[in-house]
Amino acid sequence: MWKQDTYNEVPGSGWQTGAKAAVTKKATLQILPCTVSQLLSASLDHNEVFAIGDLELNQVSLVGIIRRSSPCATYNQYFVDDMTGPPLTVRQWFNADDSSDQVDLEPGVYVKVHGSLRIYLGKKSLLAMNIRCVTDMNEITSHMLEVVYAHKQLFGESCDVNMNALPVSYVPETSEEYTTTDLSISQGQVWHVIRQHSVKREGISFQDLVTLLDYIGIQEIRKSLAFLINEGHVFSTIDENHFKSTH
Repeated sequence: MWKQDTYNEVPGSGWQTGAKAAVTKKATLQILPCTVSQLLSASLDHNEVFAIGDLELNQVSLVGIIRRSSPCATYNQYFVDDMTGPPLTVRQWFNADDSSDQVDLEPGVYVKVHGSLRIYLGKKSLLAMNIRCVTDMNEITSHMLEVVYAHKQLFGESCDVNMNALPVSYVPETSEEYTTTDLSISQGQVWHVIRQHSVKREGISFQDLVTLLDYIGIQEIRKSLAFLINEGHVFSTIDENHFKSTH
């Protein structure tokens, strides 16, 4: 869960409430759950401090799938995708003389990363303090719900996981709608991609599904699709090659 420190006071002014409060609304956040799109759109001030809106970033958490990896001599580099934007570069440095903390993660694995946003070679990247594999696919949904909840608490407005503002009358989906117990890793990944594209009338085509999940393999995707359809998680739309999620 995310944590928030108290707002900083303007020196000499004290803490005030109401419209006349002369307080700079800057806060240092600890372990703020974020999406890739949020981190890529975070602003950078002249003090090289990142912020979302008027809130300074400290440590953040991110959940996504590794699309590519690029091991180097002193760090591992991953490209993590949560489907809210282009993959974000994540770097985990280690001691070259000590191999005990070196963990090489393969593409196609979902991970949870704790770290801080940095500028490296002119581009934003995440410096990983900790990175681990996600073994329960419900943790993906849990993270997204935390992102939405944190945004609501901090900014006072409802939004979806892509940080698009929602109408006041919007009723968020309940956690029961996301229950996906007894899914294998491949089944969970297939279901997650289909659900991400279910906003389209026709859903996602099988060919697009294969392209996005090229690290799984066509036969495994077919098996996962058959299971998800039989279990009622997925259904076909305009033809037998287009799919949407039922929840």
